[in-house]
Amino acid sequence: MTQETTVQGRVGKLQRFIARLSSNREELQHMEPSRVRLEGLFGQIQEAADRQALHTAGKQEASQQLQSFLTDAERLATVLQLAVKQHYGIRAEKLADFGLKPFRGRNRKATAKPPAEAATPATDRS
Repeated sequence: MTQETTVQGRVGKLQRFIARLSSNREELQHMEPSRVRLEGLFGQIQEAADRQALHTAGKQEASQQLQSFLTDAERLATVLQLAVKQHYGIRAEKLADFGLKPFRGRNRKATAKPPAEAATPATDRS
């Protein structure tokens, strides 16, 4: 018999066992105090699982809000970066204070020499 390792599987196993104990209550009178205690503990397990689910849902909601706030903040920061560039000019070294790169011109590529034409034998068209 395999041993259950997931919390949900272990809870299900306990729930089935409690149901079997309850259905055979008459035959197992000497175990009644322990069965009642087990049912009490199971109730606490269910409450804890409910709290855990609530926190999980809350965590997911907080994560979604975080992503939304982060997106909004990044969009606003982009607008403000453009405003800073407009205020100081795109070539101002002051832009480096804001984490922006000033425009320092473009590196020119060396002019490429035209490729040497390959010598091809002349074809006779006669």
